[in-house]
Amino acid sequence: GRRVSRESCKQTQAVTSYSNEGTQVTVEIHPKDTTPQLFKKLSFGKGPRRLPSLRGQENKGFQRTEAPRLPEGKDLHVYPWDKSSLKSMPVDLQQFEKLDAYALKVNVKNSVEELVKALLKQARTDLEKVRAIWMWICHHIEYDIVGYHNKSQLSSKPIDVLQTGKSICEGYAGLFEQMCSIAGIQCMKLSGYSKGYGYKMGQTFTGDSDHAWNAVYLDGRWHLLDSTWGSGAVDDSFTKFTFRYNEFYFLTHPALFINNHFPDNSNWQLLKPTLTLKDFENNMLHNSNFYMLGLLTAHPETGVIQTVNGKASVSVDCRSATLFTFKLKGTDEHGLMTLKKHGMKLDIYPQKTGSHKLQIFAKPSKASEDVYNCVLEYVVECKSVDKAMRFPKDLHQPVGPSWFTERQGFLRPSHPDPIIHTNDGRCSVTFTLGKDISILASLHSDNSSLTEDMRRRHIMQIHRGNQIELKIHLPHAGNFVLKIYAKKKSDPGNYDYIFNYLITCLNTEVKWPAFPQSYSKWVEDYEILEPLSGLLPANRNVQFKLKMHGIAKVLVQAENTYPLTQSRGYWEGTCNTSGCREVFVMVHENANHSFYSHVLKYEVETQ
Repeated sequence: GRRVSRESCKQTQAVTSYSNEGTQVTVEIHPKDTTPQLFKKLSFGKGPRRLPSLRGQENKGFQRTEAPRLPEGKDLHVYPWDKSSLKSMPVDLQQFEKLDAYALKVNVKNSVEELVKALLKQARTDLEKVRAIWMWICHHIEYDIVGYHNKSQLSSKPIDVLQTGKSICEGYAGLFEQMCSIAGIQCMKLSGYSKGYGYKMGQTFTGDSDHAWNAVYLDGRWHLLDSTWGSGAVDDSFTKFTFRYNEFYFLTHPALFINNHFPDNSNWQLLKPTLTLKDFENNMLHNSNFYMLGLLTAHPETGVIQTVNGKASVSVDCRSATLFTFKLKGTDEHGLMTLKKHGMKLDIYPQKTGSHKLQIFAKPSKASEDVYNCVLEYVVECKSVDKAMRFPKDLHQPVGPSWFTERQGFLRPSHPDPIIHTNDGRCSVTFTLGKDISILASLHSDNSSLTEDMRRRHIMQIHRGNQIELKIHLPHAGNFVLKIYAKKKSDPGNYDYIFNYLITCLNTEVKWPAFPQSYSKWVEDYEILEPLSGLLPANRNVQFKLKMHGIAKVLVQAENTYPLTQSRGYWEGTCNTSGCREVFVMVHENANHSFYSHVLKYEVETQ
């Protein structure tokens, strides 16, 4: 649901989500509509079928409806939302499945009374009657875009709405009110301001109301619903309406309904305490996706955020594991998003001053399709830029380990935070592997000309049982992305990207060479203790110490060949680097064979 301009009505895209009644609901997003005029209660005809007035006289041939009373203490819900339920009364959507399916098939257009009579055949309780009426209207009345633009062609009388099958919010709410009245259920048509199509964050509301919706009286309390926004969506250009049912607007919890509906009469907020128009204008707009995806709260709660020293922060709390992305002015470059078990945290560092649109998107972790829905929009006002927080373009969101990386088998990270700071250009990251996976890691930086091979050779993997250590030696100061990929060992296919860290080093003297190059015969749980540097000094005796098992002999080949000797699981010895440009470590796997395999290669410094 976007903001409503006072002349329009609109919605957005579809999403599968889980209501917290435990039922899967396919939901979409909303029209918001507007008619700049105050709504008067419509009177509906005369004669024996005259509807009850507010004084509730008898309606011959139909049930008696008590006189509607104004909301009082027992109708009110506490504000802010207590996070208990999306609805204002307990609703089991699964129990409605048959009734919903029946209501959708009813096809009566000759009179409102006949339509209600047909719908009520399968409805016993008042709640079921309201549900049948709601489902029918949401799936049979389309938003009248032409009529919206040309009010003279528009009738909001219930019979006209029924027979043309289209209307604007005024007609939806009027038809809903009359159908409930015929069914013997108290219903009020309410008017007020809404944050729907055309709404701009932080805007003020003045003049006539721009939207209409309903209150229904069930189980001794008033409840709110909006069948216009329950029915579908208008496209961005406001030229096409699409039916797209939205469960969220049926008996919405008042503390959530106030998010984008502000009634002319504050009693109809059904809230304690009530909000002022100023509160309504300042409050963050959460569209229905936000709640249907199980999100609970967002901070800050105002739509406009000022940066402090070039930084702005946003966080979202949610019930269950949810994936998030963001866009700042259309890209996800200038931020650092981390996933939490129950939400996410995002730090934004705009690299230009001024106003920036920030959008937050989310999807359930179990969702099969890769569709993220917009759940929040902010405006970030940036007064100063923090140039030090310019991130490499290869940084992928979210950053750092999370519940998601745990699911992929990366447990107990040594660095739970997304940024690793190193002063001497060296760092080491360890995990316990919860699955039988192979790891690939590479280092990326904007201002370095590392080849793909060298990106990997500045990282050394060390395996000890189910522990893995990634030793990192940076080639120079700056910001680097450590990307981590994995695949099942049993899987011959490609490695999948899992996550990344940001590594920062400010020390300009840092200049570590790569680790030695390893070959396929270098087994995963072998380990180099020395020399770690892939670049050896010239004309020197160099000490070797390698941890390897299951082999018969180890030789170091320089100008001459030097055997290493085995002692307590390590192969040790010395080699002289005079007269050569490369040094190889070779292993003899079987004492009876004369064949050696290369396992490591070192370069020797030129003199």
